[in-house]
Amino acid sequence: MDEFLNQDEINALLSGAQDSSSGGSLSSEDASMLGEVMNIISGATSNVVGMLAGRDVSVEIGEQSELPQNTIGEGIEGTKVFDYTMDISGMDSAPGRLYTSERGALILADLMMGGDAKELAPEANDLYLSAAQEGLSQLIGSALTSLSGLMGGVRLSAENTTSSLDDIETWRPFPERAEDAHVWVGRMSVTVEGVDPFAMNFSMPLDNAEAMAATIRAAMAPEEPESAPAATSASAPAPQPAAAPQYAAPVAAAPPQQVALPPRPQGPPVDARPVEFAQLGNANYAGAPGNIDLIVDIPVRVTVELGRTRKTIGEVLALGPGSVVELNKMAGEPVDVLVNGKLIARGEVVVIDESFGIRVTEVVSKAERIRSMGV
Repeated sequence: MDEFLNQDEINALLSGAQDSSSGGSLSSEDASMLGEVMNIISGATSNVVGMLAGRDVSVEIGEQSELPQNTIGEGIEGTKVFDYTMDISGMDSAPGRLYTSERGALILADLMMGGDAKELAPEANDLYLSAAQEGLSQLIGSALTSLSGLMGGVRLSAENTTSSLDDIETWRPFPERAEDAHVWVGRMSVTVEGVDPFAMNFSMPLDNAEAMAATIRAAMAPEEPESAPAATSASAPAPQPAAAPQYAAPVAAAPPQQVALPPRPQGPPVDARPVEFAQLGNANYAGAPGNIDLIVDIPVRVTVELGRTRKTIGEVLALGPGSVVELNKMAGEPVDVLVNGKLIARGEVVVIDESFGIRVTEVVSKAERIRSMGV
């Protein structure tokens, strides 16, 4: 009776067989390589979100695990998940998912639009989702650039990118696979200065994660030294000692023979004299081509620019009747006169009858103007 298996042992064996059919657990080497991937993603998250917020951002890497995909939404805050999907070019179009809660998407969107992420909208509409998708797109682009170096210079880019806000209960990161298919999940906690932390996770199917880990491991492996040249075959003849050099008696050199050259034909005398250069003078159009008259009738666009400024998307969306936009020029400074986008003169604004005009006060040289027009 001692040789029979009890029910617990049978269940353990069956559980092990099911795990092996689903892909098996990650090896310690693969887990270590995927940990490096999460370090890169967390660094990109800190840099991009910090740039958007203009404040200190800290990212804490959490647990990395292998789970059935129908269970990975259990730890997400709230009832909805914002999922950013992509296919990674350079890795056989391996699918990847970067996802966060609806609150995390609102924080990213508010930062993208120039807000401080302290007073969030009650729910994420299309405008907020579009802004959050742009933020995650920048994050993934930065992460893939750094990951390319870790994988030995493989060129990586995100393709077929989409985003959606789904109910956690019905959401699956990889709906084309079985509900209990195993996936690799790396978790992060993102904290923006003055804002409560929010979770952000990255996930890949287990087989794609293992392939990525193998590529990284191969790229990080030390190069093997070149093998020494093979020993001389026993069948090869042994080298013979060099024979003693034989010195011949010196031979007297023959006198050089005189070769008769044919007579040079006689031609007319050559007229040689110094070169005379023309005197250099100032042309009317310095640097202008000689055929400038052929294009003087071509119409061009003349623009008078009062000034410029830079605004965030949020500041532009906030503009309305009565808003004042401050430009980069002081009052009284001359305005720029542009031809096809190229500066050719400066002047002051005047009023002619009921229309605006420009009185030119400063012009660039004719040669510079011609070069600015691309002729």
